[in-house]
Amino acid sequence: MDPHTAAPVLHLLSLAGITVFAVSGALAAARQRLDIIAAGFFAIVTATGGGTVRDLLIAAPVFWMKDAVPIVICIMVAGAVWLVPLTRWPTRALDWFDAAGLAAFAVYGTAKALGTGASPLSAVAMGVVTACLGGIIRDMVAGIPSIMLRNELYVTAALAAGLIFVVLLHAGVPQAWASVVSAAIGFALRGAGIVWKLALPRHPG
Repeated sequence: MDPHTAAPVLHLLSLAGITVFAVSGALAAARQRLDIIAAGFFAIVTATGGGTVRDLLIAAPVFWMKDAVPIVICIMVAGAVWLVPLTRWPTRALDWFDAAGLAAFAVYGTAKALGTGASPLSAVAMGVVTACLGGIIRDMVAGIPSIMLRNELYVTAALAAGLIFVVLLHAGVPQAWASVVSAAIGFALRGAGIVWKLALPRHPG
């Protein structure tokens, strides 16, 4: 599914996911007191990492190689974020931007995989990869504990968003509504993890 030919809501989710993930990447670089070039690099790898792996796995053209818009968005966002003093950012701003990107990309990634003929379960897996991998790469490059290691709803929120999207589509819900509802639920679940530290039970050991 090419973003230019996707339904308007899915196209908006793609652009929103790129933008907010770029913010989280650039903010991670700023918190490490890195230069503006590093901020751009962090923005790009965070916003494109998951989608790149997804496209390679579903044998689709890598989205940012066909269209420079994602890279332009990342560069512009990185410059804007880098210029804002860290004291202006709320303590958990990175987490909230990451949550928005997670929800948007979980749905878009699932939809794109479905559009290539992937089975529903495989498509949901691609949604999770799209949603989570960029943040994981960001944390690894920044040398900070991965967001995956926190005992909060994270992958679960992406998985729920993708599953709900598929279920709603199969129930006959229009794609636009299915996209909005599933992304909202994914964001709400991740938000619950941020605010109330909600998580699935840990392994008993």
